[in-house]
Amino acid sequence: MEDPTFTSLVPTLLVFVLAVWTRRPIESLVAGALLGLVMLNGWQFIGGFADTSLRVLTDEDVAWVILVCGFMGSLIALLIRTGATKAFTTRMAAHVRSQKSALLATWGLGLLMFVDDYLNSLAVGSAMRDLTDKFRISREKLAYVVDSTAAPVSVIIPFSTWGAFFGGLLVANGVAEEGQGLATYISAIPYMLYAWVAVLLVPFVAAGYVPDLGPMKKAERRAQDLGQMVPPDAAHIEQANQTIQPKAGITPRMSLFILPMVALVLITLWMDKDFLRGVYVTLFGFVVLVLGMRLLSMDETFNTIIDGFKTMIEPLGVLVAAFILKDVNDGLGLPTYVVQQMQPFLTPESLPVIIFATMGLVSFMTGSNWGVFVIILPIVTTLANNLGADMTLVIGATLSASTFGSHACFYSDATVLTAQATGCTPLQHALTQIPYALVAATITIAGYLLIAYV
Repeated sequence: MEDPTFTSLVPTLLVFVLAVWTRRPIESLVAGALLGLVMLNGWQFIGGFADTSLRVLTDEDVAWVILVCGFMGSLIALLIRTGATKAFTTRMAAHVRSQKSALLATWGLGLLMFVDDYLNSLAVGSAMRDLTDKFRISREKLAYVVDSTAAPVSVIIPFSTWGAFFGGLLVANGVAEEGQGLATYISAIPYMLYAWVAVLLVPFVAAGYVPDLGPMKKAERRAQDLGQMVPPDAAHIEQANQTIQPKAGITPRMSLFILPMVALVLITLWMDKDFLRGVYVTLFGFVVLVLGMRLLSMDETFNTIIDGFKTMIEPLGVLVAAFILKDVNDGLGLPTYVVQQMQPFLTPESLPVIIFATMGLVSFMTGSNWGVFVIILPIVTTLANNLGADMTLVIGATLSASTFGSHACFYSDATVLTAQATGCTPLQHALTQIPYALVAATITIAGYLLIAYV
């Protein structure tokens, strides 16, 4: 739409209402997308849905997500089937003595998996399920800790897929000179306040200095009193995760867990931070190792690869539906509408905090972090130049907004993948995490106000 109005918000509002009511994210996302297509195409909405779904599924970024997530599922399945994950959790259990240390160990492992938030969510979540179950930690709290060291860590450590992607965008939009994209990104890291606060809040939650808030209190009480770590309505996710078990009689080797994880990080960094290539090379190398050591037969190995890919079908379904909704929201002009509403309130001092608040809302409503940044960065850059605002501060606020949306929305890629890996539904994870995300967002807003006016 050339002149979007408040109605551009309606499809996403419908998604939230249906999701809370039905607890079914895919159906809610599709319903919201269909409503948006009716608004765009009238009674031709079926044709619009066909065109939109084809456009989404043939999009290079969407295909990248599907391949990365699917084959990460395959790699994790092989780690489980060969006993590598069990060996890792057994060794960790020897050093973990309490609920606090189990949560801190999860946090520490997440810090090490900085190269990509997908790797972080999937690998750490699957590796720490059994260990945190031992100390009666709810899967929702595990998901919170994992998610808080996924996108936020990948944002503030620049040698990651986030740093590579956003550094390139800064050059493409004239914010940085050719070859200086990563340097400009690094200069803005101190101002990516939300990412810093989200990461540093976790130890305080683990130690109990920040109490269980809202729905998290109920989830922890269920786990502690009833020993029911897997939440209601998530049994099918746990069942999918448990379909792959270590092969009987196999000797667990911790080295078979450490080697692929280290290789995945190093190979991704070596291949220009292309996580897909890193996954391919690591998976191929691990298959050769498994077959060479005769841990699994050829049939067992490739059946496990297929089974691992299949465990990702449901979260990938949610993500594809979210991409379709984002495409529809772009057509309705939702990002443009929100930007238009914020312009009357802009000053050089208020720009960072308004960018964080409004762009965080857009990212939250669309479930998109990278996509929103692509759309918004040219607008934000123009506003900053016109107002004479500090560009590094503006970049930090924009990345903070993108991280908040990734962290809080129940159908963002990070939320969906973390929920799958830890064994709860995306909505359960989002509802228990939102209070902590709002605490971090409040501190972030206060920080930007202090920078601007003190």
